[in-house]
Amino acid sequence: MNEVQIIKHEQREIEISSGSMTRIAGVSKSIVGAEGIHLAIATIPSGCSATPHIHTNCESAIYIISGSGKFLVGSNLEKELFFEAGDFFHVPSMAPHQPINTGNVEVTMIVARNTPVEIVEEI
Repeated sequence: MNEVQIIKHEQREIEISSGSMTRIAGVSKSIVGAEGIHLAIATIPSGCSATPHIHTNCESAIYIISGSGKFLVGSNLEKELFFEAGDFFHVPSMAPHQPINTGNVEVTMIVARNTPVEIVEEI
């Protein structure tokens, strides 16, 4: 389709959950027929985390809207990257990571990928 589309709140779809993280897509292959992009909002409740995982077929860009926590990264998840609202992450394909909410409020983040369908492997 070569027309601009608006995706209303009620058209979004809940996608995979990873641990306690829930992702709600607004731009995806199934919603708009996207061919090279995916955009979603992900949330992690206070004191919770996603499962450790990798994305085998895409890289991701993440923007933290609210909350704070840490990303465990590295081949054995041995490194901690602390984040707060306003921070960005770049997650290369095949990079092990685990977002953890260490704060008192829900973490909300925007997640963009360079493929409309991701392949995730929990590690």
